[in-house]
Amino acid sequence: MKLSVGIWQWIGFGVTSALGTFLHFLYDLSGGAVWAALIAGVNESTWEHMKLLFFPTFAFAIAESFYFREREDFWCVKLKGILLGLALIPVLFYTFNGVIGKSPDYVNIAIFFISAAIVYIYESRLFKKGTTKCRFPKLAIGLLCLIAILFGVFTFMTPEIGIFRDPLTGTYGI
Repeated sequence: MKLSVGIWQWIGFGVTSALGTFLHFLYDLSGGAVWAALIAGVNESTWEHMKLLFFPTFAFAIAESFYFREREDFWCVKLKGILLGLALIPVLFYTFNGVIGKSPDYVNIAIFFISAAIVYIYESRLFKKGTTKCRFPKLAIGLLCLIAILFGVFTFMTPEIGIFRDPLTGTYGI
């Protein structure tokens, strides 16, 4: 039975939501394991919360790519969707905090789920339109891999700028 793009995107939202939530706690559950730090949030910084969206969406895209291998636009749509989600988390977080002040935890949690939902809605629309040109799908995959590497690098060699700062402890990275 062939699943529609919409069904795949709903499944992706569910997988991303569940895995992202799990990744929020994985580093602590693992006892601070280095392998967990590469993919899970190690603190409460905005950057580490972006990881919670990136790795599940990228992993789901890899799984989904086997089903959509005939679509030439697949990886470019996924790249656009993931970049949108990665941009939404800091934009929504800093906008809300700039307007209201310190946000309660439920708002931060909602930002993650809203961002994930928008990613999959946006990708669904791009898939349905079918107008995304993807001349270099391997470049799109390469850029996603580069982003994955940067998440790892910046976890251990963290720049001391706001997006990397843990608001609870004032520290950066691990």
